[in-house]
Amino acid sequence: QVQLVESGGGLVQAGGSLRLSCAASGRMFSDYSMAWFRQAPGKDREFVAAISWNGHLTNYADSAKGRFTISRDNAKNTVYLQMNSLKPEDTAVYYCAATTIYGASSRWTYDYWGQGTQVTVSS
Repeated sequence: QVQLVESGGGLVQAGGSLRLSCAASGRMFSDYSMAWFRQAPGKDREFVAAISWNGHLTNYADSAKGRFTISRDNAKNTVYLQMNSLKPEDTAVYYCAATTIYGASSRWTYDYWGQGTQVTVSS
C-alpha cells in the first residue's frame, strides 16, 4: 500500500506559478513511477506528466510541455509539479498517482491515488 497526500494548490492569476507536492508513505517510494493527473468540472481525468522511479525519465501531455516540470526527491518520498505560465484552462483538481509501469498516461494503469488539490487560475 502507498498513501499519497497532495498539497500546494490554490488560487493564482493567469501567468503565475504554483508548485504542487505529493508526499508518499507506506511501501518504498522508489519502487514506483509517479504521475500527475487533473480533472476539471464535467471533464474526464487527464494525464499531465509522469516520472520514472529514479527521475531520469519524464513525459508530458502536450498541454503541459514547456510550462510544467515534474520532479521527485526519493530521499523525501515526494514528487513535485512546478507549473509556470498558468492559464485559466489549467483550473482543475490535481491528483498524484503511483504505478510500477513507467510513463503510462492511462489513469487505469495507476494503482494508488491521492485525494487531490484544487488549482484555480483566474483570468
